[in-house]
Amino acid sequence: MTNLSDQDRDEIIEAVRAGRPLPARYRASLFEDAQETELIWPGKTTEVERVVLPFQSIEHIDEPRSGTVKQPDLFSMNETSGRQIGGWTNKLIWGDNKLVLSSLVHGPLGKLIGDAGGLKLVYIDPPFDVGADFSIAVEVGEVSVSKKASVVEEVAYRDTWGRGRDSFSAMIRERLALAWSLLATDGKLLVHCDYRTTALIRLIGDEIFGADNYRNEMVWSYRSGGAGRGTTLPRKHDTIHFWAKSEAASIHSQTERQYLEKPFMGSKQDTKGRYYVDTILRDVFEGVVNVVGPNEQISELSVRPVLNLSSERTGYPTQKPEGLLRLLVSIFSNPGDLVADFFCGSGTTLAAAEQLGRLWIGADLGRFAIHTARKRLIGVQRERAADNEPYRAFEILNLGSYERQYFLGIDQDVDAAALEASKSEMRGKFLELVMSAYGGQKSEQLPGFDGVKGNASVLIGPLDAPVTEESVRRAIDTAKKAGITRVDILGFEFEMGIKPVMQDTAKDEGVTLTLRYIPNDVFDKRAIAKGQVKFYDVGYLEFKPKQAKDGSVTVELEEFSVFYSQEDADAAASGLRNGATRVVVDGGQVVRVAKDKKGVITKEILTKSWTDWIDYWAVDFDFESQREILCVVTDDGEKDVWTGRYIFENQWQDFRTKDSRELTKVSDKHTYDTPGEYKIAVKVVDVFGNDTTKVVKLKVK
Repeated sequence: MTNLSDQDRDEIIEAVRAGRPLPARYRASLFEDAQETELIWPGKTTEVERVVLPFQSIEHIDEPRSGTVKQPDLFSMNETSGRQIGGWTNKLIWGDNKLVLSSLVHGPLGKLIGDAGGLKLVYIDPPFDVGADFSIAVEVGEVSVSKKASVVEEVAYRDTWGRGRDSFSAMIRERLALAWSLLATDGKLLVHCDYRTTALIRLIGDEIFGADNYRNEMVWSYRSGGAGRGTTLPRKHDTIHFWAKSEAASIHSQTERQYLEKPFMGSKQDTKGRYYVDTILRDVFEGVVNVVGPNEQISELSVRPVLNLSSERTGYPTQKPEGLLRLLVSIFSNPGDLVADFFCGSGTTLAAAEQLGRLWIGADLGRFAIHTARKRLIGVQRERAADNEPYRAFEILNLGSYERQYFLGIDQDVDAAALEASKSEMRGKFLELVMSAYGGQKSEQLPGFDGVKGNASVLIGPLDAPVTEESVRRAIDTAKKAGITRVDILGFEFEMGIKPVMQDTAKDEGVTLTLRYIPNDVFDKRAIAKGQVKFYDVGYLEFKPKQAKDGSVTVELEEFSVFYSQEDADAAASGLRNGATRVVVDGGQVVRVAKDKKGVITKEILTKSWTDWIDYWAVDFDFESQREILCVVTDDGEKDVWTGRYIFENQWQDFRTKDSRELTKVSDKHTYDTPGEYKIAVKVVDVFGNDTTKVVKLKVK
């Protein structure tokens, strides 16, 4: 076993002790006569990520329910609100799926997965489109603008394809190995790909699961896209590979119903007089399959050659038809099973799982993807509530400050004292990264500040906690005493609603105060070197709670502003040819720049109202009613720890959809059970998927 790592040995010993079959990937290393075909590439390793990072719960979403809505027996409901208070809560996770998978496999949440019956189906649709443009068209008022991929997404894509097939193979192998560990004994894996990666994925999957556990190569053929270029036939299909973890895995036989224009040999008539034939579903899906019936195992399918996606389109570039995912979920899982998609994108798999009565976990690296999926899943909750059908609450999780510590190289697998020492030791490296990305210089000559940029003194907040109002006030006082007139404060998080209060305080003291978010992009030195890291000002949000005579409370939005710049309008205009126009986002405005045939440049601001920037807003009428509790692994075992934060209980929300761009500025009424002082939190998500939250106090009579 000389070619095995310590990690490999630990996994083999653990499997033997538990009486589980050895992973197929160890056959060649352990048995001389077990050599099989293996895919080799430069730098290939059997090592997989083993880090365990705690998941932070940042939002809980459960559409208000009617008391008449049926619910599964697996969880209980609050008698007054109808909201779910027990049982499995579905998970939508924002973060690097490698870290997410590792933390699920080795961390406390893995026990919850086991309690829910284990993970029975994993569907993944990895980025197999080499050179794809992942920009997304978003609507700002009456104008469509292109939202560029975040630097984090670009870096992940670059890492996936930076060395071509070699780096893609390394990426997918590690994910498949982690997924194998997470699956239940009778679990199943589906990997969606096309001609670019199908051969690589087949060989890597066979190595992880064993060639004997490969069950099907399924083909989804379609008519749209894939035009021929004179050197190839039009490419009109994707491939879906299916592996079972063991012989215990089984699927459901399905039939497809093909409707005919006239009677044919063996055809039948349905209740509407249409002629049809039923055949066993094959491993080739022609067009798109529309699964009929949302709650039970489906045995009757309607096959259409073309799908009109207009009602499903979210604008997400890699979106797959919901009908296809409903088919796959219905074949490869049972109602009540736990289904996962770790490249969930706009949430199609999760929506299909919810509609078909499955539990689910979804993860994605992109903030915009998580926001798009959130809206889509709330839509499913609303549809099922309207149809008096059961649905579950879901929560949005991330790895938050723990992910940032990981990126910085802080070892989480140490005791508390060693962890604090490591954080202190890495603080200097962290400051250098942030100042370099911000375009400033680190300085120890300004007590109370970390550096300078131009004529501004710069203070950088903590790696793992919000910038507090107290720390901002100290910076203002220090600046005033030192005669400093401009202060920039950078942070990953800020205490809710501190911007207008502290900016006004600073102005009264003769200090110009700017608060800006630090993006996770600062942890990529390549992005810093290319000047790709952007620091955006904290958004400005104002709202007012209003109490009626009957005691009910509504919330009204009063103002919201953002300060995004994707491109300088003047630079864009200078690069135009005569007679051309272009729409850019600059300084929190959408601007149309034009150059006429004589070379005269004009600029027109297209955003008409502050509401144009709002895509979604939600209200928690009793913020701080639910603490964020983390289950942390220590030397003494697992223990629950309060993070000092609170979970945003999403009690009411309104958002724009593709079909409806309307947005109300006043919430529905909320009635409190008892008088007293409450904190109301409002979260606004802008059209680019970034959120701003503010909290105000209200005394309810």
